[in-house]
Amino acid sequence: MTYKKKSWQEKLRDSKDLPRVERLTPKMAGRWGTKLGDTVVIPAPIEVDELMRKVPQGKLTTINDIRATLAKKHNATIGCPITTGLFAVIAARAAEEIKLTQNTNTTPYWRTLKVGGVLNEKYPGGVEAQKKLLESEGHKVIQKGKKFIVVDFEKNLVKL
Repeated sequence: MTYKKKSWQEKLRDSKDLPRVERLTPKMAGRWGTKLGDTVVIPAPIEVDELMRKVPQGKLTTINDIRATLAKKHNATIGCPITTGLFAVIAARAAEEIKLTQNTNTTPYWRTLKVGGVLNEKYPGGVEAQKKLLESEGHKVIQKGKKFIVVDFEKNLVKL
């Protein structure tokens, strides 16, 4: 039996049984600054991509902003930090896949930062590629220790 590896676009469109809202387990409750009885939304990959697509040129968002928007949309206490971050990477890789084959506008994933304005090393091309794309849109990126951060990123955040 041969196994065909899914493309990033296929992974992006594969929602399985998501989105899904679940009660937090006792173990999860303390971990994310929540309490027992709170809920978490596990989004569908395409939902994360759709929010990332809304960020216009020159503007930025963060994974936490996306999580908050998803939580509000699904009436949950929080958006899952693990799956939201993972699905942002899938959206980024799918965008690059589309760009290579169709030469069309894709999800501007480089405008989605990690907490604190930190660049995402898991995006295609790593932080160097994201830095180049952000700088081409007028953002200043500096290195702080091992991390790369957009200077004054808060001034350019967009409401999703």
